Amino acid sequence: MASDGLIYAEFVGLDLESTVPNGQHTCKQEKQLSASLRKHFSLCRRKSFAAFVASKKATDREHWLCCGQTFGEHSSVHKHVARCHQAEVEQAALRGFERVQRETGAAGPGARPELETADLSSWTPDTSHLSEEQLTRGPGRVLLYYCYTDVADPQAVCAWQKELCEKLHLTGKVRVASEGINGTVGGSCVSTEVYIQAMCSSPVFHMSRDDFKTSDGGAECFTELKVGVYKEIVPMGVDPCLLSHRLAGTPLEPEEFHKEVEALLSEGDSGAHTILLDCRNFYESKIGQFTHCLAPNIRKFSYFPDYVDQNLDLFRNKRVLMYCTGGIRCERASAYLRTKEVCKDVLQLRGGIHRYLEQFPEGHYRGKLFVFDERYAISFNDDVISDCRYCGAPWTSTSCVPLSPVGSWCSPVRLQTAGLTTCCPTCRRNDSASALHLKEECECTAARPRIPLDICTTGQDNKD
Repeated sequence: MASDGLIYAEFVGLDLESTVPNGQHTCKQEKQLSASLRKHFSLCRRKSFAAFVASKKATDREHWLCCGQTFGEHSSVHKHVARCHQAEVEQAALRGFERVQRETGAAGPGARPELETADLSSWTPDTSHLSEEQLTRGPGRVLLYYCYTDVADPQAVCAWQKELCEKLHLTGKVRVASEGINGTVGGSCVSTEVYIQAMCSSPVFHMSRDDFKTSDGGAECFTELKVGVYKEIVPMGVDPCLLSHRLAGTPLEPEEFHKEVEALLSEGDSGAHTILLDCRNFYESKIGQFTHCLAPNIRKFSYFPDYVDQNLDLFRNKRVLMYCTGGIRCERASAYLRTKEVCKDVLQLRGGIHRYLEQFPEGHYRGKLFVFDERYAISFNDDVISDCRYCGAPWTSTSCVPLSPVGSWCSPVRLQTAGLTTCCPTCRRNDSASALHLKEECECTAARPRIPLDICTTGQDNKD
């Protein structure tokens, strides 16, 4: 089971059954710590929670036994522990934290984790044998990757990432959090290769080359380099401490996912008990999607939890096949859907559309793949499934460019000739200096509910 790998040595020997009247003592201790140590303690709390849950696992290794109850799902036992055993978890976290600090010699209130004081230069590869021209010129590419892992000191990792990217002349966006890292960077083939090597040899991220998805591009695909520390490595709006990626649905390799989609399409109406769910935003699925998918009409991934909550009957007793661009959104989206305990099964495409198209360019995904950089979209096949809002011509990555992140496309020359400067007719009517900053004042959002209600059209009884 997934929880087996979460038990760290410093927590295995803890007396997890001991009880305390409340968690006030732990909270008071935590407030007295420095900001850096508070992050370290938060990590200990998550490990203690995982160890507590693991300690309740039944002998069959498929269920958990606690308080006279039997739990068959990660989500249900997690909810029970969070509701009924918070005090024990907090106390175990404190003991584990104190033990780790003693063993690392950093027990003082002003001490900082070893990771933060490490010499960052030791993490950064030597590039003295490479010329400036090799790092900045020649063929280029864009890397897309993510890694969920516990990061004790996100600030230190952030500093290292910034130093590494600047040294290699990379541009792009990197998000670091206590739950891991998520990034897309562009540069020369030489510089991106050094970056991959550095990430794979990092003491924090145990990554392999297969974790990186590549496409043609370069440093010019991004306007700048942005590296920062965030609460989540993908902005879903749900605290990772409350919704762990470890609850994610079953991952399917592209070959397995391809077969599932083929089977679904061949079943026709008889496949009504399976939903092929696009976890991306509407302007992404507008230009490319899997055949016969359900593509929610939402503008942000942070709307996805509300979409699920308001459409639970749609997923009741269904198998859900889930996909996104690179796989990271499905990790959290599938975890959230599983906590609702309404689906028969939740599966996700490992590596996302990007990895699928590498193996099946003429498969069941048709159209373009939206990317969040200056390229806007990349192509693996010749299909065009969307039209320009203004001119009505089929949209392609070479003839049109997006004017704003709302799925409207048209040639800049065509727009200038027509005197159009905004993303849709509603915005065009309000095209004034005082109105241009109102990004939400757009036909694309104003004419569409924030959280759409999708109706099951299969005609099947969802209660079977």
